[in-house]
Amino acid sequence: MSEGEGTPPSSDAIRMDVDALNAFMAEAFPNSAPGSRGRVISAEPGRIVARQEPAETMLRPGGLISGPTQMALADMAAYALVLAHIGPVAMAVTSALNYQFLRPCLPKPLNAEATLLRLGKRLAVMDVRLYTEEASRPVGQASVTYAIP
Repeated sequence: MSEGEGTPPSSDAIRMDVDALNAFMAEAFPNSAPGSRGRVISAEPGRIVARQEPAETMLRPGGLISGPTQMALADMAAYALVLAHIGPVAMAVTSALNYQFLRPCLPKPLNAEATLLRLGKRLAVMDVRLYTEEASRPVGQASVTYAIP
């Protein structure tokens, strides 16, 4: 935690670090299978990176990481980014997610880099880029909006 609970959220400071975000996700989603949700690997003001290790159950025909797996990681990264800035508010919810598939997603560790575009009182808007090996060659891109209670 870097700011007090009484101060308004800011895109310039985070309230939850990597460990706090991962612990919150494990607590908020106790019924998810181990490894199915991805994990936050870095967090800083305005940006987080999350990673998902692929499992056989996440592959589609052709041996590629499935679209639902990619979108789930994009959504988790956006949720973590919002929480990093507003604190542990479980009922922040996705209000819009638009996903573009850019290239085949090979079964390698999948990274999601989420960037905060706008943090308002009731909405947060983010850009999420997914990539396997090089951030400069994304496999997908999501525009995600979260409603903040």
